[in-house]
Amino acid sequence: MLEVQALEEMSEDQVLDFAGACAEAARRAEVDLLRAAYHWAVTHSADRLDPAERGKPGREGARRLGGDGVPEVSEFAAAELGARIGRSPYAAARLMADAQDLHHRHPQLWARVRAGEVRASYARHVTAKTRDLSLAQAAYVDAAVAESTDGRIPWSRFEALVEAKVAQAAPEVAREKEEQAARARFAKKLRGEAHGMASFLIRADVATIDQIEAAVTAAAQHLAQTLPDAEHLHTDDDRRVHALLLMAHPGAAPDTDLADLLPDVQLHVHTYRHPDGEGIARVEGHGPVTEDWVRSLLGPRARFTVRPVLDLAGQAPVDAYEIPDRHRQAVHLMTPADTFPHASCTTRTKQVDHTVPHAQGGVTGVGNYGPMTTLHHRIKTHGRWQVQQPYPGLYLWRDPHGVFYLVDHTGTRRLPRTPESSHLEEPGPSPVVVEIWHSQVGLELDYAA
Repeated sequence: MLEVQALEEMSEDQVLDFAGACAEAARRAEVDLLRAAYHWAVTHSADRLDPAERGKPGREGARRLGGDGVPEVSEFAAAELGARIGRSPYAAARLMADAQDLHHRHPQLWARVRAGEVRASYARHVTAKTRDLSLAQAAYVDAAVAESTDGRIPWSRFEALVEAKVAQAAPEVAREKEEQAARARFAKKLRGEAHGMASFLIRADVATIDQIEAAVTAAAQHLAQTLPDAEHLHTDDDRRVHALLLMAHPGAAPDTDLADLLPDVQLHVHTYRHPDGEGIARVEGHGPVTEDWVRSLLGPRARFTVRPVLDLAGQAPVDAYEIPDRHRQAVHLMTPADTFPHASCTTRTKQVDHTVPHAQGGVTGVGNYGPMTTLHHRIKTHGRWQVQQPYPGLYLWRDPHGVFYLVDHTGTRRLPRTPESSHLEEPGPSPVVVEIWHSQVGLELDYAA
């Protein structure tokens, strides 16, 4: 409140000066983060790995995150850095790669970044676009773009400049990427759509796309002539979508109902009802939609299989290492996302790990499961991380440096250090772990014994 009052008392010039100082502090912080990422990479070089452990299944190996001329680092290092700065291991690895590339492959650009003359985002764009180049080729791009990376030209022109210099530095790489792009033909549904809508993208050579464009345009014009008053074909875009469906079904007539053109698909729809309003549904792989969307879009043409609410707490453990399908379903409903700190994967293909290993007495049952990707599973098993599950669906992680991270349905939170959290006790909801949960998270939980 004091800061808001102070701002309210400022003149316009003072507010602008304050905003500029904030922006400068943010830019300097980005540079400092790059410096820290580089130092983290140096201190986690591949040399620190135990030669006797390298090459064994699941053990930590060495990876070259950056381009040619950049030293290898220990594979799990990015997980510790990512957790501490609130990013996934993948994002932290990209940060380390960019920092290493700037230091070893782009000295002119790195000097301008350190001097505060170039934004970190501009520099990182250059490193990403030159990662496949040799050390000498990267140096050519470095010298060619370093002067223009200070924001003097708009971002779109800067992107074009970098692309041109990369092609000039390595024509053979440009040709190889063109050949790779020519082979990268696909037709697939895109992710990241919302409000009940989605997109389908076709990638092919320009000639093929032009042919598809011409065919869809001609078919849409034919629909406009033959069905000028159709209620579901109000706009040209409506007609183009319907035309594409007709093209996918050569035997269909122009007035064929839309529902008759669609194949059967399976959607997992989870419904939730708020006491004071309309219910909301969640379509797996898509996102939230209203019940009205379900009624109007799916209702007229869908067959529903209504399944009762799964009793997550009533899943009896089994005396075996293998996880039953009913347990996998319960775990997916309770914990749909990867349980590693700041992880983002939400697919059904994740590995379901025993929080307390089965060989150490961990039960095969809800409350001892944690879905993770293969990399995060390996980090948990071989990377000196520890995790407990004080309550089903609540994961308390400890990194190799003694810092705790709480992962639950709300996301990841780093917990402050306390004398009681200096170590993680043996697997299981020990009194220390439960006390950490209650005292530092500050939630009153009512779990059945």
